[in-house]
Amino acid sequence: MVAFASSLDQAGPIGRTVRDNAILLKSMASVDAKDTTSVDAPVPNYEEFVGKSIKGMKIGIPKEYHMDGIPAEIEALWQQGIAWLKEAGAEIVEISLPHTKYALPAYYIVAPAEASSNLARYDGVRYGLRVPGNDIVEMYENTRAAGFGDEVKRRVMIGTYVLSAGYYDAYYLKAQKVRTLIKQDFDNAWADGVDAILTPTTPDAAFAPGEITDPVTMYMNDVFTVTANMAGVPGMSIPAGLNKDGLPLGLQLIGKPFDEGTLFQVGEVIEQAAGRFEPSANWWSK
Repeated sequence: MVAFASSLDQAGPIGRTVRDNAILLKSMASVDAKDTTSVDAPVPNYEEFVGKSIKGMKIGIPKEYHMDGIPAEIEALWQQGIAWLKEAGAEIVEISLPHTKYALPAYYIVAPAEASSNLARYDGVRYGLRVPGNDIVEMYENTRAAGFGDEVKRRVMIGTYVLSAGYYDAYYLKAQKVRTLIKQDFDNAWADGVDAILTPTTPDAAFAPGEITDPVTMYMNDVFTVTANMAGVPGMSIPAGLNKDGLPLGLQLIGKPFDEGTLFQVGEVIEQAAGRFEPSANWWSK
C-alpha cells in the first residue's frame, strides 16, 4: 500500500471534503509490482473512519512548533483547533519533537538529492521530451533546459552538488542521520500513546501565484509540513478558517505510519467544527 505521506489538501467549501478524500485514497492505495517503494498491505475502508467519535484519543501538541514570529492569527487558529478537539472528547497533551528545527535544512538536502537522482533519466534519449542538438551533449543540455522549470533546475543543481564527491558525507549523509533522529522523535510520541499530532499547516496564509519569488522565503512556508515527509508518516491539511484579508488558513494533522484512518477520523471533527466558509473573491490574485 502506498503511504499517503503528503498533505491531503482540500479546496475549501467548494472543494473536496474529508469524506471525499477518504474515498479517493481508498481508490488510490495499492501495491504496484513495478514500484519497489510500495507496500503489499491490506487497504482499509477509510470512509468508515469518517464520523467516528474521537473521545479518549490523545492528540499531541509539539512545543517546538510554537516558533518565534508566528503570526497571532495562526497561533489563534491553532488554539481554536485544540479547543475543538478537546470539546469532542480528545485528550490534549504537550509533546516534544526536539529535532524539528533541523527538519527544514535537512529536507532541502535530501529532497533535491532525490530529485537530482530520479530526474537524471529525463535526458531525451529513452523517453519524454527531446530537443535536438548538434551532438548528444548539446541534445542533453537543450532537452533538460527546455524540459525543467526554474525550481526543478534549482533542485537538480543543489542535489547534484550534495551528492558529489567530497560533499556527500558533509551534506547528504549528515542529513540522512538527522532524518533518522526526526523519525525517532515521532516514534517516541507514538510510544507514549499519542494517536495524532495537531499543528498549523503553514506559518502564514495562502499567497497568490508568483507573489513570492525568493526561493528561501518559499521554502520557509514548508517548515511545519516537511517533518512528516522526513519521518515517513501521513499528514492531512484541513481548511479551518480565514485570516483578516479573507485568505484561507489550515490546520495539519500528522499520524502514525499507515494510520491514515485516524487522520480522517480526527480531520472530520475539525472540518465540522470549522464549518463552511468562503475565501474572499479571487483570493489567489491578492
